[in-house]
Amino acid sequence: MPGNGNSLTRLRTAITVFFALDGFVFAGWVVRIPAIKEQTGASASALGLALLGVSAGAVVTMVLTGRLCRRYGNHRVTVACAVLLSLSVALPPLTHSALALGLVLLVFGAAYGGINVAFNSAAVDLVAAMRRPIMPSFHAAFSLGGMIGAGLGALVAGSLSPTRHLLLLTVVGLLVTAVAGPTLLRQKPLEPPERDRPAEGTAPRRLDGRTRGLVLVFGLIAGCTAYGEGALADWGALHLEEDLGASPGAAAIGYSCFALAMTVGRLTGTTLLERLGRTRTVVAGGATAAAGMLLGSLAPALWMALLGYAVTGIGLANLFPVAVERAGALAGPSGVATASTLGYGGMLLGPPAIGFMADWFSLPAALTSVAILAAVAAAIGFATRGAAAR
Repeated sequence: MPGNGNSLTRLRTAITVFFALDGFVFAGWVVRIPAIKEQTGASASALGLALLGVSAGAVVTMVLTGRLCRRYGNHRVTVACAVLLSLSVALPPLTHSALALGLVLLVFGAAYGGINVAFNSAAVDLVAAMRRPIMPSFHAAFSLGGMIGAGLGALVAGSLSPTRHLLLLTVVGLLVTAVAGPTLLRQKPLEPPERDRPAEGTAPRRLDGRTRGLVLVFGLIAGCTAYGEGALADWGALHLEEDLGASPGAAAIGYSCFALAMTVGRLTGTTLLERLGRTRTVVAGGATAAAGMLLGSLAPALWMALLGYAVTGIGLANLFPVAVERAGALAGPSGVATASTLGYGGMLLGPPAIGFMADWFSLPAALTSVAILAAVAAAIGFATRGAAAR
């Protein structure tokens, strides 16, 4: 595609904006969950069931979005899901029962799952068109958007009701979509050379059993990574508080260390991939995360555990982006959908699995499962080094 470097740059900027918007809106919702629980009068178990609406809506939609992207183009689906995400985030404060909350969260989850598959598919195509491993930069934008959304949410929680706060997110989301959306809608979805162009006049590549198997394997790497994210988000602070005697404020710093380190890791991910390649990045990242989580879960002192959380964040940072990009390069939007679904499944599995293991053994022992799965991701990355090459 000669001569269209500027259009690719504009496209990259627009896709980056949607990644950031997704993180911003989702984090803004998450920080208001306690207030929504109080408003609906839901018990802890009822709230847990209602929150499953997000997960159920996301997983079901992720499976379907690959087909929608093939039919209508991932750019159009991204913009449509951004509008739906922005509108649906305003609905939870309007509910007054756990059942109603669960139903509106199905819609919110559907939009969240749909936009994740759509903009990851668009990003995969852009990576192929630009011939640079820029996938981590998009996920860094998601992380930064989430940090900003959570930070602003914490600031306004005391002065704005959930209704006004989440309505403000709707306005921001629709404005951002109105500004960035036209760039996506004007640009036809890119055709990655590896996937769509037949080599030397041969027939177009079909998804054989080996390709499908590789997509599942890359999805497994995404799942191992997301398992660690979910586990640390839900159990990391509790471990610091209960097992190491940290104050609630100091315990809260634990996840911040992890999230900040992951963001930094993703911001430097393109450079890392260009220097090491995909296989070494995945192997080194998985090994680093395994070592970091062993320190984070078994360390006898708070500062050592915080260091372990940060090292884990650095190690896990680029595993998910690389896994999704490889799955997309092999199988297009359906590959992205498969890897994203498995990744999201890992994030859902992490917190309850840690809870059961903590009851059976102890919380520190349960958290070592994050290290084990990070090591598994590294081993898978090494075993699939031929498919991950270049």
